[in-house]
Amino acid sequence: MPFEITVGPPQIVIHNGETVWISDPDGQLELNDSKGLLFRDTRVISTWAIYANGESWMLLNGAAIQHYAARIFLTNPVIPSVDGDIPEHTIGLELTRRIDRGIHEDIQVTNHARMRVRFNLEISMRSDFADMFEIRGSRFVRRGRITTDWRHDEQCLCTEYVNGDFRRAVSVVVRAAETARYANGRVNFELDLDRGESWHACLLYTLEDQRELFEAPEACIGDAEDPRPAQELAAWRNATSRMESSNEEFYRLYHQAIDDIAALRVPVNRNGEVNVLPAAGLPWYVALFGRDSLIVSLQTAPITTELASGALEILGLLQAKERDDYRDAEPGKILHELRRGELAHFHLIPHTPYYGSADSTPLYLVLLHALWLWTGNRELVERHLPVAEGCLNWIDEYGDRDGDGFQEYQTRSSKGLENQGWKDSWDGILNPDGSLVKYPRALCELQGYVYAAWTGMAAIFDAFGDADRAAVLRAKAAVLFERFNAAFWNEEDGFYALALDGDKKQAMSPASNMGHCLWTGIVRPDRAARVVERLMAPDMFTGWGIRTLSSEHIAFNPHSYHNGSVWPHDNGLIAMGMKRYGFDEAAGRVARGVSGAGSFFALHQLPELYSGTAREATNFPVQYLGVCVPQAWAAGSVFALTRAILGLQPDAPNRTLYVDPQLPPWLPDLTLRALSVGDQTFDLRFRRVDNETIVEVLGGDPGAVKRPAGGRGGLTP
Repeated sequence: MPFEITVGPPQIVIHNGETVWISDPDGQLELNDSKGLLFRDTRVISTWAIYANGESWMLLNGAAIQHYAARIFLTNPVIPSVDGDIPEHTIGLELTRRIDRGIHEDIQVTNHARMRVRFNLEISMRSDFADMFEIRGSRFVRRGRITTDWRHDEQCLCTEYVNGDFRRAVSVVVRAAETARYANGRVNFELDLDRGESWHACLLYTLEDQRELFEAPEACIGDAEDPRPAQELAAWRNATSRMESSNEEFYRLYHQAIDDIAALRVPVNRNGEVNVLPAAGLPWYVALFGRDSLIVSLQTAPITTELASGALEILGLLQAKERDDYRDAEPGKILHELRRGELAHFHLIPHTPYYGSADSTPLYLVLLHALWLWTGNRELVERHLPVAEGCLNWIDEYGDRDGDGFQEYQTRSSKGLENQGWKDSWDGILNPDGSLVKYPRALCELQGYVYAAWTGMAAIFDAFGDADRAAVLRAKAAVLFERFNAAFWNEEDGFYALALDGDKKQAMSPASNMGHCLWTGIVRPDRAARVVERLMAPDMFTGWGIRTLSSEHIAFNPHSYHNGSVWPHDNGLIAMGMKRYGFDEAAGRVARGVSGAGSFFALHQLPELYSGTAREATNFPVQYLGVCVPQAWAAGSVFALTRAILGLQPDAPNRTLYVDPQLPPWLPDLTLRALSVGDQTFDLRFRRVDNETIVEVLGGDPGAVKRPAGGRGGLTP
């Protein structure tokens, strides 16, 4: 591979928890840029620059050295001084930042000139406290008051924003041998360095949300003891299932995904209990999401069930209790997005939380069933049954808006999302002629999610001794299965409608959504081959993955968000659906496409999406502008693809792991270490021999690892 694709414009992004610092490659922030130090949906530092006698420094190299830390190397231009010009490139400046609740910043200046040098080092910082939504929209309205106070004795620059009962603040303590001064909006130092001498200072940023403090770590990053984020990353790696393979490309993709998920974990404290959930992605989606958290938890169940437990707990606590049209909330509904900035605080946006997601509620039930299969923990599942009952009621009373047995959506909010499935851009759901589908919209995958939710909950009720309840849900699922296959299938076109419109007319745009129907099992088995064939046709399959919309559609644009791009998470779920119906070769091709695309991106880090251009011998995957990297369900797609290839189906309640592997030619071997199913842990080696895949149990009970009866295990979500 001749080069690596860097997604987006050159910048450095570091993050930890709910804090993100996005800077230019030289570590600095320009006025009126979209970058900054972002904390709980508020930009607490909007400009940051460093000077020597008023001259800007020159970048040598800068990069993130971990997801939570960056190091930047700068050097000087010619610096006029009272002792004469300081020659260029003779002074080195190293800038190191580390986020651990607050931020610790190290500044090291070294004199490499052949003479003594004296100059003024200045650091300029400003705070605009812009809300995340206003940064993204490039339109900022100041509503409150900013005050800045330099406390000389404490060597602290304190900046506070107050608007009524909303408050954010950042305080920066200077720690250096020399006393710092503050003038003209700049912290400055008088440096006097002999040849070969170095000077060091620390800036400690403490962040405040109302009166909650996020204090900076005291230690510099070079100290002997590993910082807390490094220890947490090491512990995460040790606790997750690991993979080995002679295919270096897929190996790197898998382990980068492990680190990306680790980096996006956010601790959420509710009622004194801390749970860990995945943030959706950087830089704009470091927040609590419903659909994203649930899908990522499903994807990552083979490597850890920690995220699933956290998602079920926190999303359950925030389940809607009453109808609120401004927030698209209804009793029993699972949220879409929660924000904590100024606009949300004053209800200028409905994200307090906002419930405009038609799929989060059934996906909550799908995840609950998956957690039961992976853990067999009855007490844990029972804990969430009251929330599950609310979800089941919502599906019947509110998800089906017109009583026809299908799930539909249409926002009631003045600021609600027009589309409330995973393709939530305004133009994501189209008719074949390019017109918008009439409301209310019944997406095909929504019906599949409800089908999987009902069948999964029926299995739980059966296991818990409530056979009557299980029978009712299975009967409802059977009716939905028949009605879906009658109403959504188009025999002439040979695939399922993207949606039914408000008049129950089929929207027959060829889109990837039908692949989710394979994943949920709502597709009639005799039609699965035609669905797979349609998804793998040249107008849908690029070679880098399956497009969101056919290239033959009038609205196709390979560089759009949902109308022709390729989403790794979409492809991971589709591959699992193909495996569910026995289409191993197609699932392997999808996995190969996404893996091949990932090998071109820097660090093998899958972005949220990439352009739907066709793969050719001389081209490469093309980035999508403004994409999130890392992004949780893009990273999670790797584990879904792995599961599809290996046919992993847990049954922890019966202390069994079903495997139905079919390694494709490009992946001759794969070993999974520390795969947990209930209280059992397995090490499994898979090898391709003469077009067959051999399974060896290297660790764990060999009798607990079985091939599914009839050659297929179902591969439920």
